Amino acid sequence: MTQNINPTPAKLESTNPSKSFVSHLEGAIDGEHLPSNQIQTLHNDRPIWVRYDLEAIKASCSPKTFVNRESSMWRYRELLPPAPDDTLISLGEGMSPLLPCLKLAETFGLSDLWIKDESQLPTGSFKSRGLAMAVTMAHKFDITQMAIPTAGNAGGALAAYAARAGMEAFVFMPADTSIINQEECQLYGAKLYLVEGLINVCGAIVKAGKEKVGWFDMSTLKEPYRIEGKKTMGLELAEQFNWSLPDVILYPTGGGTGLIGIWKAFNELRELGWLTDSKMPRMVSVQSDGCCPIVRAFEKGERHAEPFPNAKTIASGIRVPAAVGDFMILDAIMESNGTALAVDENEIRNWQELGARASGIALCPETAACVGALESLSTSGWIKKNERVVIFNTGASQKYPTVNAKTPPTIKSADEIDWSQFTK
Repeated sequence: MTQNINPTPAKLESTNPSKSFVSHLEGAIDGEHLPSNQIQTLHNDRPIWVRYDLEAIKASCSPKTFVNRESSMWRYRELLPPAPDDTLISLGEGMSPLLPCLKLAETFGLSDLWIKDESQLPTGSFKSRGLAMAVTMAHKFDITQMAIPTAGNAGGALAAYAARAGMEAFVFMPADTSIINQEECQLYGAKLYLVEGLINVCGAIVKAGKEKVGWFDMSTLKEPYRIEGKKTMGLELAEQFNWSLPDVILYPTGGGTGLIGIWKAFNELRELGWLTDSKMPRMVSVQSDGCCPIVRAFEKGERHAEPFPNAKTIASGIRVPAAVGDFMILDAIMESNGTALAVDENEIRNWQELGARASGIALCPETAACVGALESLSTSGWIKKNERVVIFNTGASQKYPTVNAKTPPTIKSADEIDWSQFTK
């Protein structure tokens, strides 16, 4: 029997089908209110927050509302920007698994360590969340061309969601970006260009193209909605822990949208009164000492970071010499009584192997840096033995072949094997 399949993109269903709960947009640098019913990019060259009528949300739903909804980030529709009649550009992103890691915890003398594995999202990284939301809102505002500078994963995610929406995508990435990321963009039909320079050079090209070509700039934090997609990592984490929060969260930080979004989610949940206790986690921003502008600013007690010279790290997602949302990252760290830590670039590969072998989770190099930070912070006592700790695995290790590659031994036949090598 032939099954009828409706290819039309999904629409939101809501407890209040005539209403979105977005109240306004807000300049992050000065708090100025901006209208949400028109396209917004930056305000005074800085990012913009999406704000909600939290009292109306509280009157409309509660944590129990989400229990029987779809297992995707769209289950939190009252806390997200699309209106109920908007078309979702979705590939089923979220809920990513939250996995206990007892053996890895024991390695560092801890007892309650978890990894939230974003590598299982549709495009293999947490970028699926932000780009699903951003492309959904671009589609709502009838944008047809988008461009993005990327270290790799964001470009692939934009390409996928643009293809889903029937929109045109232009992707600019450093020439040394993984071939897998390059092929991913081209597979989805995006126009890919390799750039002799880092992501900041790619960003300058995209910015220049706004005037000359007219495309929409999908750069990190240069539109308001990627934060809202990333925010769902925090909403999911709270629900998975039965509306309580861990003591410490370690997050690899490049442009910082993930850390910013998670902290925004926690603050909204606290204001809604949905958390079971008043505890808020200490946020740890993790970078490589090969590129650590946020760490340097934090150590100096500054709210803005200076561009990092000669940035170099195998963890390409955190190879971001300057972040437009630097003050938002640093605010979250300070408000949470957290810290920022740069780990040894030369040890990232070793931490990646250690983490994967002790957890069975294919950790990306960015998350491997968090394993290094965990080692340092547990050794110093900053993280206590019985504290609940969560690391976010932001991407799939398999997307980094040049980082992961090792040459295994070659065997011609059973007759030529030295079988003693297989016994202890």
